[in-house]
Amino acid sequence: MFMNRRFGTTLRMWAALFCCLSAVSAWADSQARIVRLSDVEGNLQIDRTTGDDYEKAFLNMPITEGVRLRTTEDARAEVEFEDGSTIHLVPNTIVEFTNLSLRDSGAKVSTIDVQQGQAYFNFTGKHDDEFRVTLAHESATLTRSAHFRVDVHKESASVAVFKGNVQVEGPAGAVEIASKHTATFDISHDGQFELAKNIPQSPFDSWDKQQTDYHLRYAAKSYNTPYSYGLSDLNYYGSYYDVPGYGLCWQPYFTSFGWDPFMDGAWMWYPGFGYTWVSAYPWGWMPYHYGGWLFVPGYGWMWRPGSSWVAWNRVPTVLNPPRAYVPPRPPLIPHGTVAVGRGPTPSLVSPGVGPGTKLVIKEDRAGLGMPRGVRNLPSLNRQFEARGATPMPAVVGRGGMAAPVNSRPAPAGPASRGTTSRVSSSRGEGGFSGGRTSSSSHASSSSSHSSSRH
Repeated sequence: MFMNRRFGTTLRMWAALFCCLSAVSAWADSQARIVRLSDVEGNLQIDRTTGDDYEKAFLNMPITEGVRLRTTEDARAEVEFEDGSTIHLVPNTIVEFTNLSLRDSGAKVSTIDVQQGQAYFNFTGKHDDEFRVTLAHESATLTRSAHFRVDVHKESASVAVFKGNVQVEGPAGAVEIASKHTATFDISHDGQFELAKNIPQSPFDSWDKQQTDYHLRYAAKSYNTPYSYGLSDLNYYGSYYDVPGYGLCWQPYFTSFGWDPFMDGAWMWYPGFGYTWVSAYPWGWMPYHYGGWLFVPGYGWMWRPGSSWVAWNRVPTVLNPPRAYVPPRPPLIPHGTVAVGRGPTPSLVSPGVGPGTKLVIKEDRAGLGMPRGVRNLPSLNRQFEARGATPMPAVVGRGGMAAPVNSRPAPAGPASRGTTSRVSSSRGEGGFSGGRTSSSSHASSSSSHSSSRH
């Protein structure tokens, strides 16, 4: 009897594993696309088409076709596309990603349905990509760059164009909306519209502009990749190094040799392609889905972009790990979200943080909980490495107004332990909490390793 039960359990495990691998293989062979949830403030909800309706959303979650996002009264969010196009969602907004696909030519097709609220779109218009926004009975299809705002209410909808031109089609015909113009549609009367030669101000216009300026300022110019999502955060939260024997590598600020890139994150299950690693770090997109992490003597953990950008990886690649290091592995059997905490970085932290809240830069935080807009990060990091403290207060400006640093310094002296200066913040610390999750501090374990930076 015992043997039969064990055989039955083993059979179920292999069946689950086969289904998981089949889903991954089917997704890999499809023309489906994945975009990034690149910024989260407040209580953002996500429906991942898992059958569980809405659940709490976290930074760096993959957005796939059919996903819906819903902002609550205190929430804002940003979604970043492969080419650097962005969507900014303000409170009380619902959008659905009804189409994220590739044509046979390689052109990307994106359709976003704004079901209620307000959303800002900044489409870069690269290559032959097609970007479509639907609202009520109208739709806007773009093939050239444009920056515009969409408002959807119970009886009306509007499109305000900041830059470029947007053509909207609906029951009443087509209208070309030029820069600095607004079209308002009457939803209850077959989309009859009025065209105004101005743009009514919104309280969130400045926030959208700050977020857009952040990407313009920190968009990578020095490294050639076919993708742009996540590159601004890499330039802001860390530095590139030319490492002998390894080539170009990247490392986040405020880390020591005890830091592990898998200290804070979660394994999340997605129908169609299985478990994927979701990092809690604000820069944690490209380093976990392209290239690989390697441990470099004298430097510590670094991300090497590599030269292959063919596939988006669900499971991060780990190269040259320290002795006895156990790379992170996804759960074998699907059972929801599994939060992972390793080392000193708290893994289940998501406090409410308002404007003016003070955060302490601690060892191995690697940017966790640090908002866009903290000034002088390269200088603070150099002081952190050299002295173990940063007595100089950091200045925060929402949207990332600090100037980028073109010269990338070589690694400084031995990394220190302890706290550094306080910085103002406008968002929570990050990490994973709430929702249907299970916490695991041993889902993927790490051995300690020590060295000294040269």
